[in-house]
Amino acid sequence: MRKIRLGIIGVGNMGSGHARSVLEGKCPDFELVAVADTNPERLAWARENLSGALETFPDAAAMLDSGLVEACIIAVPHYDHPALAIQCMEKGVHVMVEKPAGVYTAQVREMNEAAARHPEVVFGMMFNQRTNCVYRKLRELVHSGQYGRMRRANWIVTHWYRPQCYYDSGDWRATWAGEGGGVLLNQCPHQLDLWQWICGMPKSVQAHMRFGQWHDIEVEDDVTAYMEYEGGASGVFIASTGDAHGTNRLEIQMDRARFIVEDDALSMLEYDVSEPEWTRTNKAPFATMPAREAAVETDGLNPQHAGVLNAWGGAILRGEPLVARGEEGVNGLMLSNAMHLSAFLGKKVELPIDEELYREELMKRVAASRRKTGGAAVFADTRGSYGGTK
Repeated sequence: MRKIRLGIIGVGNMGSGHARSVLEGKCPDFELVAVADTNPERLAWARENLSGALETFPDAAAMLDSGLVEACIIAVPHYDHPALAIQCMEKGVHVMVEKPAGVYTAQVREMNEAAARHPEVVFGMMFNQRTNCVYRKLRELVHSGQYGRMRRANWIVTHWYRPQCYYDSGDWRATWAGEGGGVLLNQCPHQLDLWQWICGMPKSVQAHMRFGQWHDIEVEDDVTAYMEYEGGASGVFIASTGDAHGTNRLEIQMDRARFIVEDDALSMLEYDVSEPEWTRTNKAPFATMPAREAAVETDGLNPQHAGVLNAWGGAILRGEPLVARGEEGVNGLMLSNAMHLSAFLGKKVELPIDEELYREELMKRVAASRRKTGGAAVFADTRGSYGGTK
């Protein structure tokens, strides 16, 4: 059975994890043949800890030029995701990009345009939370039409606690020049992707952020964002890395149901009639609308990263569907950029945002960043070379 010759660009935390998944047989369509990293120590680690037949390269270009690989995973700091994806596409190499798609939507659109020029390349995004049966089922219920329109969505995602030593572990972490943001860019891309995947894209965002509120960092570690939708629905998204014991709770109110995801479980309160009908016909001022807890069945599957890679392998070899097409990465990033831009300007912003204005505001902060050198971040050139591993 033919195996796909796989390379990994960046063997930090995420890249090494993907390597182990392949080497342990969790992704049977792939054979790991090469890794690339600009850090000699990580290459030495790879030679010692990964397959003995593995080829190592000092940068992505050398690996791509070797002709050894036909598919690549990109697992490097955020700014360099689009540049490296474009390099892969131009070599005809299938590409899977770790989250987020990039730091700002303009550079991600360049990546998506390159994908359109290379339809032979299978381009995926590592949105592994889409494989979780709980979120898959929630999306199915919300989109079914059975429960009417969405009225309100609230997500409190403050279980991302990080101590100061986490941020001190790398000079690129929690800097405008190194990461391009804080909790939204590092911890929350999955939640922002799930938000738009389940709830759709809002028409406007107003965000309040605190930068370095709970840590000695320059980017946001505390976020509250309010969103408005066409049709009247609203949403609130709260995220922080400063809550020692935080919460991960998503609640969605529909016309005919309330859904809650908490503690890895989905619950549903199903209404006997729709709220618009109830409020129109009920004559008791303090009556409670009839409702009942309803069982929610899922398939129980949650394959996470390996599931995304296996779907990617199936797409390359057999034309099967991806978990997330690479082009979809711009959506969650648009939410993140909109929240940042709203906080930068101190006002509500409409979607789609003014992408050039966002880039200008971001680059002001990059210019004053603690991290002055390294990576593609300094001039936000999507053709730059990466400066580290994730």
